[in-house]
Amino acid sequence: MTASWTASLTARWSAVVGHPIARRSADVVHRAFSVVGEPDGSTWAEDAMEFRHLESFLALADELHFGRAAARLHLTQPSISQQLQRLERTLGVELIARTSHEVRLTAAGHVFRAQARLIVAQLEKAAHSVREAAAGRAGTVNVGYNFPAGQHILPTALARMSAEYPDVTVALWEKRTGPQLAALADGKLDVALVYGHPVSSRFRYRRLLRVPMVAVVGQGHEWAGRLTVPFAELAHHPCVLFAREQCPAMYDAILGAAEQSGIALNVSQVVDDPGATAIVVSVHPLVGFASATRGTSVGSVSGGVRPVPVRLSDPVPAVDLYAVWRATEPSPLGETFLRCVDEAASLPVPAETPARIT
Repeated sequence: MTASWTASLTARWSAVVGHPIARRSADVVHRAFSVVGEPDGSTWAEDAMEFRHLESFLALADELHFGRAAARLHLTQPSISQQLQRLERTLGVELIARTSHEVRLTAAGHVFRAQARLIVAQLEKAAHSVREAAAGRAGTVNVGYNFPAGQHILPTALARMSAEYPDVTVALWEKRTGPQLAALADGKLDVALVYGHPVSSRFRYRRLLRVPMVAVVGQGHEWAGRLTVPFAELAHHPCVLFAREQCPAMYDAILGAAEQSGIALNVSQVVDDPGATAIVVSVHPLVGFASATRGTSVGSVSGGVRPVPVRLSDPVPAVDLYAVWRATEPSPLGETFLRCVDEAASLPVPAETPARIT
């Protein structure tokens, strides 16, 4: 065993207990790890330190009586005595001095007791955390979402998660559908809240709600004063669209509405970022597209870029919002989050009313 590897293990021991080990304890721990074995898989020493040795030592340190310590751990006195002897042999020091008249901690025993308590507590905490994570009650769940999901699904879902699963952290990532599904496939997300359901067998999905779309224009556009515009009028106005791979379901819904209206869209620019689309239509006489949720939100902002949302009709393009997760890797934390999402999806979605210019 190299000295560097042994020193590395000693450093890890210090990090696990979360407390700097005194010089004497560090030497003791270094010696303990030195007998555990080689990293190449060679045979472990017979006197390697075990968790039960620490438990037996702590019981003896508390009771200072072999009979009471053995009864506390439901062991025989010879068994607890043997475990103490093995621990002392592993460390190379006497931890408990015993005579026919008394049992007491040595100076090394006092130092080791403090460190052993931290180690046992940390291991118990680790075991508890692992069990809670396996049951979906602790850990971190990574969730991707889009704007409507952030407005209509996440507030209720997160409130329930916080109330019922306080040890679960929900990490949120706002992305369009394509990037979300790519991150889900790579394992970077546990759940994706996206438009449309994937066709790949790698995913499972659940429909949450339907989201209508609106046109967004600048305040100087001729549509800015109108509440509703027939979709067919888009034949006479250049528009801003996004690449299909960014959001296939929304893209197909827009082109499907155009086909149903018997028109071809005049796509003047391709802009993949929704925020950039709002800027572009605010400074150019172009028509963009957004969910009614996003359109209403950006149209009501005071100051800055204020595109105007306009309802589309005959037909009204709409897209479904889905929760999506990996089919082959069910995540307990993901299932916990999905249960909270189901409750949020069962609530009615407020009607979106495009804002008028004032």
